[in-house]
Amino acid sequence: MPNESSLHPLLILILAPLAGIMVTLSLAPFGLWPLGILSCALYAYLLSTCTTRQAIWRGWLYGLGMFGSGVSWVYVSIHVHGNASVPLAVFLTVLFCTGLALLHALFAWCYVRFVRPLPGGMLVGFPALWVLFEWLRGWILTGFPWLYLGYAHIETWISGWAPILGVFGLSFICALTGTCLFLAWRGRQPVACTTYAVVVITLWGGGAVLKPTQWVARASEHPLSVAIYQPNVPQQHKWDPAWYRPILRQLEEATDPLLGHDIVIWPEAAIPNYYQRAQGFLEPLAQRAAGIDTTLITGIPFHPAGGATYYNSIAALGYGEGIYHKQRLVPFGEYVPLEGLLRGLIAFFDLPMSAFSPGPADQKPLRVGPYRVAPFICYEIAYGDQVAASARDTDLLITISNDSWFGNSIGPLQHLQIAQMRARENGRYVLRAANNGVSAIIDHQGRIVDRTEQFMEATLVGEAEVMLGNTPFGSFGTVPIILTCGITLLLMVIMYVGFWRDTE
Repeated sequence: MPNESSLHPLLILILAPLAGIMVTLSLAPFGLWPLGILSCALYAYLLSTCTTRQAIWRGWLYGLGMFGSGVSWVYVSIHVHGNASVPLAVFLTVLFCTGLALLHALFAWCYVRFVRPLPGGMLVGFPALWVLFEWLRGWILTGFPWLYLGYAHIETWISGWAPILGVFGLSFICALTGTCLFLAWRGRQPVACTTYAVVVITLWGGGAVLKPTQWVARASEHPLSVAIYQPNVPQQHKWDPAWYRPILRQLEEATDPLLGHDIVIWPEAAIPNYYQRAQGFLEPLAQRAAGIDTTLITGIPFHPAGGATYYNSIAALGYGEGIYHKQRLVPFGEYVPLEGLLRGLIAFFDLPMSAFSPGPADQKPLRVGPYRVAPFICYEIAYGDQVAASARDTDLLITISNDSWFGNSIGPLQHLQIAQMRARENGRYVLRAANNGVSAIIDHQGRIVDRTEQFMEATLVGEAEVMLGNTPFGSFGTVPIILTCGITLLLMVIMYVGFWRDTE
């Protein structure tokens, strides 16, 4: 690489977004995980000598490449299912991606302005700040916890750290490996290069040693028998009243042969009607299931009698019980921010079932016979702390989704990879039911035991182990890694201030 200060502006215009695109290519479905490390190395290089003003521009370009390639699948829901014209859908998608890219502009400014000058700022400060900004992205404006570097490493050596440090810990190791590569290339000093190599080998080797560790134990020699039904109902038919009865017939006919398994799972909003209005269909099916010790779990909207609230919910019926209301709602898909201004403005702001309320935080787990199950709806599975808080008191994780909103894009496959990480972090099986795929059984190590293909009606039959005990991440969540990154930056500031005082 040439010296950063000599780079032509046009080359920076190419390199910055290219580095961002590398993050997307490191994740599912591409799986080119080394590119995530190279992305951090190139990003650190681009920010190594630039001014704060230049950093803002380069960070924004990096974010534009990252989000423009990684989450532009929102176009499908806006255009195909939101009935927005192509120009309007493109505009809203670009607006969404450029808005997210501003977070990387802020990251780059903070790094160059405050972190880069600190002792170790270019080595440890970069990955520490990176993790804090990934964590921040999971909270700001209800959160968008997508495209985390660590997700690319669900199967690499460093996945051994996941049950301890979670996905943010893997992101830190990935980013630190990138800064070590950059600094080794820049310095080319044998002693420094050896130090960087030792750091990388220690982290990656430590992950390899930890990877086979069993943090949890099987509760029984007899696993649960599981059946997941993927109905593949076209999204354009889902909320059409003319299709309501055919959808119920399809569900019943596909499920009758599955009764007898311990758990039968339908996807998010499998029944396109409120729970209270669908009792005529659900009660006979639940009675048959209870008679043979089968728990039927389904996604279904919920509207309390006489209330003004509506929930996106999941219910356990038959040989199980409990109703869970989704807590993390998708902006514009499940609720409309600034509803008084936007509702009715364009068709996209009037999507079916886009007036849900968030469920309370202190909800009980579902019951499946004698077992406790933690339920998650759609992208709730992407919130590591929420999953960990529920997993530590339950035996099994279930996530239901309707990824039909995103069509034949990379979004659903990224979603599946995120579910794998939650299984690995918490040492729990994850059962995933999606309307048009991918439905999957994921073991407690984050490995896919079996899965369906997309865009087809399918039934997935298999087994799921009930696990006892908690991983360190399951017990403490993201707090340790976030505190570590924050304290690391604070200590570097203290060292920096002390150095300048000593030289005065």
